Amino acid sequence: MDLNIDETIALVGQLGEPRFRAAQIHKWVHQKGVRRFDEMTDLSLGLREKLQSAAVPGSLEIAARQESKDGTAKYLFRLSDGESVESVFLPHDYGNSVCVSTQVGCRMGCRFCASTMGGLVRNLTPGEIYAQVTGIQNDTGKRISSIVIMGSGEPMDNLDHVLKFITMVTADTGLHIGARHITLSTCGVVPGIRKLAAFDLQITLSVSLHAPNDRMRDTMMPVNRKYPVRELMKACREYTSITNRRVTFEYALIQGVNDSAGQAEELVRLLRGMLCHVNLIPLNRVQEREYRQSGRERVQKFREVLERAGIPVTVRREKGADIDAACGQLRRRAARGQVT
Repeated sequence: MDLNIDETIALVGQLGEPRFRAAQIHKWVHQKGVRRFDEMTDLSLGLREKLQSAAVPGSLEIAARQESKDGTAKYLFRLSDGESVESVFLPHDYGNSVCVSTQVGCRMGCRFCASTMGGLVRNLTPGEIYAQVTGIQNDTGKRISSIVIMGSGEPMDNLDHVLKFITMVTADTGLHIGARHITLSTCGVVPGIRKLAAFDLQITLSVSLHAPNDRMRDTMMPVNRKYPVRELMKACREYTSITNRRVTFEYALIQGVNDSAGQAEELVRLLRGMLCHVNLIPLNRVQEREYRQSGRERVQKFREVLERAGIPVTVRREKGADIDAACGQLRRRAARGQVT
């Protein structure tokens, strides 16, 4: 699952097999998501035995599954080393989406997020990210048409593997999901934003902002002490200039912390003139955290301030919160459960 088509061709050559076998193998792994070589029925028994001794398919095992009343489903995937990650299936009227994780745990330390509890264990490989998509697609029997890279982990902290995943999943030899249907979220790792801009991909960059100034953001997001708001905004403006694609700013509204009309006005001044969109998120509850969700009236007033200033804004519809599958609620769990 970690190999792109060129690397699969090289593997087949090392096994002394003709080149066309690579396309067959790649289709089984990257389009059908098979878990065993003996399922590759159009390969000879001899080739399957060679593959068995040279590699593993790399698909993940579903350790547990929960379904929300709104149709959202959360998956706990067991990795080959016994670690685990959570991923989410999100059905929409316009198609089906998955939210994938990029790391086991996270080292960013955002105060409102469950994913960072316990710190970072390790990065996921490109194939482990990819296998979350095929695993959910196979389990649901529904085609995945869009991907959000905003599960556990900071994608910019594992950017090389994330970029390889994007290349493979958008390829004709992969799931052929259009880059415009992929969103990558970062908490504000400036070097990663600049590196991503240089690739000029047609994906959507989403930045978790959550505060309009350094004083407030420092208390919520430790990453801000290394990459403060001014530097982050500079990198985002450079990104829009290079790619001509707008940046989405995620802003989780926290009761009594960052949700006042004055803070909305401060956000307007910060973003004025930028090619951007603001996604307001009424904070999703994390049991161990003290933060609480802003009320509807507070959310609406905050939204109105942005709209009057001409900044495009939406309020994210809450999905999967009843099974802790909403934004900020995914976490590292023991992978010993059963599918439910």
